[in-house]
Amino acid sequence: MEGCDSRKKKVTKASEFSAKTPEGKTVSLKESLGKVTIIDFWASWCGPCRAENPNVVAIYNELHSKGLNIIGVSLDEDATKWKAAIAKDKLTWTQVSNLKGWEDPIATAYKVDQIPATFILDAKGNIVAKNLSGEELKAKVIAILGIK
Repeated sequence: MEGCDSRKKKVTKASEFSAKTPEGKTVSLKESLGKVTIIDFWASWCGPCRAENPNVVAIYNELHSKGLNIIGVSLDEDATKWKAAIAKDKLTWTQVSNLKGWEDPIATAYKVDQIPATFILDAKGNIVAKNLSGEELKAKVIAILGIK
């Protein structure tokens, strides 16, 4: 029998959302879940976001076949600049945006007040880590996927 432990971490479920891709198709978070899912908040005009993109691309290319999914949520307002940044940075995973900048309802729901911002979800859609980048991000994804 399990006892009471007030020290247990409260599980935070990721808020469901949907938004349009650059092609105009509506995609939901639920459709994008994998064994591990990164919600990556970024924008074409954000220097630190663009600097981190090659790292995220490398992690995705290495771990997508093992169960990693990413959904990019852009805080852009200009669709042309958003689409150009996706192409230039070679972001091949699902991208969505409401093109409302900081007023984006997804960013508001996740209380995003700076970018880049990442939320790492497990297969059940629970938030297991936030705002990791570089090697920390890769190590956390590998740990959740159970890769030795």
